[in-house]
Amino acid sequence: MNVLTCGIAGLLTIEPKVLGDKRGFFVETWNRRRYHEAGLDADFVQDNLSFSRQGTLRGLHYQNPNPQGKLLQVLQGEVFDVAVDLRRSSPTFGKWHGLVLSAENKRQFYVPAGFAHGFLVLSETALFHYKCTDFYSQKDEMTLLWNDPAIGIDWPAKQPLLSGKDTGGVALRDLPADKLFA
Repeated sequence: MNVLTCGIAGLLTIEPKVLGDKRGFFVETWNRRRYHEAGLDADFVQDNLSFSRQGTLRGLHYQNPNPQGKLLQVLQGEVFDVAVDLRRSSPTFGKWHGLVLSAENKRQFYVPAGFAHGFLVLSETALFHYKCTDFYSQKDEMTLLWNDPAIGIDWPAKQPLLSGKDTGGVALRDLPADKLFA
């Protein structure tokens, strides 16, 4: 397994070891001991699976209180995955990092608590799986505006398919201080 850091502290790209031959492949997608040794010391309590069609943008979501760290991967298809730093004391507050996750590249992306997360489906469809470090709490969920010009995410689609919740996201400058992270 290869673990890559990004320009934002806490974010990790994980390239699992893939064992393959003409029959197919095998990938270990989670092993607490091995991932802990690689620097990902997380206790996951919930797994989620979403299926979306091309052009769907989900996010940018986060919870505060009860924040979730997430280990993300695509099982089928391809997405452009994004995390936005919402830790007020971070030198990268308000900055974003994006990467392509796909069934083909088999990469995983770890987004710790303190970040908003979202993804845009690039392929015809995508099956997206993620492990969470805390349980989903609808009352604590916030939606950061996906196209906030102050953040400037370079999404590969300008007119994505959005839910009402995602269309009505809040700009970074308008987020209440108690909904950001220390």
